[in-house]
Amino acid sequence: MTVTVKTFATSGEAAAALSSDRSARYLGGGTLVMRALNEGDISVSTVVRATDQALARIEVTNLRVTIGAGVTFARILAERDLGFLHAPARSIGGPAVRNMGTVGGNLFAPSPFGDFTVALLALDATIAMQGGLGTRDLPIEEFLQSRDRQNGALVLAISCQRPASADAFRYRKVARIKPKGGSVITLAAHLPVSSGRISGARIALGSMAATQIRARAAERALEGRSLDSSAISAAAAAIAEGTSPTDSALASAWYRREVAGVHLRRLLSGQE
Repeated sequence: MTVTVKTFATSGEAAAALSSDRSARYLGGGTLVMRALNEGDISVSTVVRATDQALARIEVTNLRVTIGAGVTFARILAERDLGFLHAPARSIGGPAVRNMGTVGGNLFAPSPFGDFTVALLALDATIAMQGGLGTRDLPIEEFLQSRDRQNGALVLAISCQRPASADAFRYRKVARIKPKGGSVITLAAHLPVSSGRISGARIALGSMAATQIRARAAERALEGRSLDSSAISAAAAAIAEGTSPTDSALASAWYRREVAGVHLRRLLSGQE
């Protein structure tokens, strides 16, 4: 099978190429697209690339960060201002994968991968995209729900909240092979505090459904409360509500449901 590679100077040109050819896929770090090609995916006949430096831009303010879709996980780890994202970035594969894999590409990684996206979901990220309908911003939940229909659009950047303190954001990945294994379960929690009580709790899960999801029952159990043992127990008891994990070689659906509460309790209690 012949695959055509097209390289463009701007993201707009690359987006136009993607929207005009449904068999085209964007090549960022290649950890997804090249794997598909090497495994014989005949649905891809054109690979689109862009050298636009805007895709590698990082902007940090006191309240939000904006990360170009082409930023690698190695780059995330090199940025001191992105320290709250170091744990999610470090959980992605080994050094070779982190040197190539991109933040934008991780949005499309199927379960049991896509761990960085779990963190972005907990941080209420917004996805900037460009396609046949022009440039638009999508809340990450809306993006994930329609992810399989986004092949004709190019992700430009991801912006998310910057946690007010180190304790406000927490992340945990459970894998049988560390650090590069597929996820048994991944959890991220953003727990802003106002007057000593949690306000705007967001808890995200990976490998607990077909795509990354929020644990809304656990969020409700924490909202308006202090992060004490009682609140943590209530959240842990509710964590599996609304989930739909599947059986895999890594773990059964039953096991994932059983351990979700254990790992949320450890995450919220600050245990290793």
